[in-house]
Amino acid sequence: MLKVGLTGGIAAGKSLVARRLRERGALLIDADVLSREVVEPGTPGLQAVVAVFGKEILTDDGGLDRPALGAAVFGDHAKREQLNAIIHPLVRARSAQLVADAEPERIVVQDIPLLVETGQGSRFHLVLVVDAPEEVRIRRMISDRGMAEADARARIAAQATHAERLAAADVVLENVESQEAILARVDRLWNERLEPFAANLAAARVAASSGGPVLAEPRSDWPQQAKRLADRIRSANERILAVDHIGSTAVPGLPAKDVIDLQVSVRSLAEADAVAGSLASAGFPRRPGLWRDIPKPSHPDPADWEKRLHGNADPGRSANVHVRVTGSPGWRFALGFRDWLRDNPQMAQEYLAEKERLANLHAMDSSTGRYAKDKERWFAEVAEPAMQEWMRRVHWQPDSAAG
Repeated sequence: MLKVGLTGGIAAGKSLVARRLRERGALLIDADVLSREVVEPGTPGLQAVVAVFGKEILTDDGGLDRPALGAAVFGDHAKREQLNAIIHPLVRARSAQLVADAEPERIVVQDIPLLVETGQGSRFHLVLVVDAPEEVRIRRMISDRGMAEADARARIAAQATHAERLAAADVVLENVESQEAILARVDRLWNERLEPFAANLAAARVAASSGGPVLAEPRSDWPQQAKRLADRIRSANERILAVDHIGSTAVPGLPAKDVIDLQVSVRSLAEADAVAGSLASAGFPRRPGLWRDIPKPSHPDPADWEKRLHGNADPGRSANVHVRVTGSPGWRFALGFRDWLRDNPQMAQEYLAEKERLANLHAMDSSTGRYAKDKERWFAEVAEPAMQEWMRRVHWQPDSAAG
């Protein structure tokens, strides 16, 4: 099933988005609701809280006095961490049970205010962040919740920063206009991305490509996007040794097709086959067929270039996932080519010129297959000899955790 993490800063409008997603058919799991359930009277959770903070945080009838507990931890990082160490594991266990009990075809949305702060992004196929400028949120807290401005600013300061949330977000839903506007954005997201993503996951199918080769201007967030995908892949299976961002989007300033290429390192092709199911569950199904990179002159045996190829089931983020054996020729070429281009801006420009020539040649193609195949001549005749010489000169070693 498609698992979506929903978060946002206080007064950004996350609850409104959550309600709309539930109206569209999502199973909504609210961490705030669960955090109350796990400390109800008689629960092990409440007993653990009392053991740390004392009976002063109980009401006369034995329930949790939330204002008293809040006063005890507010502004005290160590005490807040103690409380989180009790509550968060209980909430995650209850959330996991609700997910396990859900129908497989459901889209599950977990509303987690502290998703970014607790580093849970890799647990989800997609992270949605509801966002609004800080001053807008402060005005909302003052007018809608009756908070003093100083208290509103303190609440914001205690949460993740704006930059930290954006770094964790696959989708940012800006909520600065009317309710109708944000709800319309949610509806488009549901129709154009969440439902197709869920269907692709259920069918173990890579999202359809967008056609022929189109080069995009370099985006500063390509590395950030790659990191989010890599974190999900890395956590999918312990057999995965490393995940590296490769290809043109890994070279700063280089125009490229808006496709993230990732290399997954494994010990053997048998291990590559063993992790295929985990990758599919994480949102990266295997592409059918047998795949190998075209051999380069320095290592001409085709058998040594075999790999497995996966793609992203998410229609909103094209990605190729190349599963290669650590130390194999294809594995070394992918890392070496990236590092060579990063270190040689002139060669990066020559590569760009070749890509632009071939993109124009294949502009009317329905896929990027012939474009990719035609690039191989430049790789073999120009890139590989120059790259090998550069490797010897700089004593290059693979910059990968699996190296």
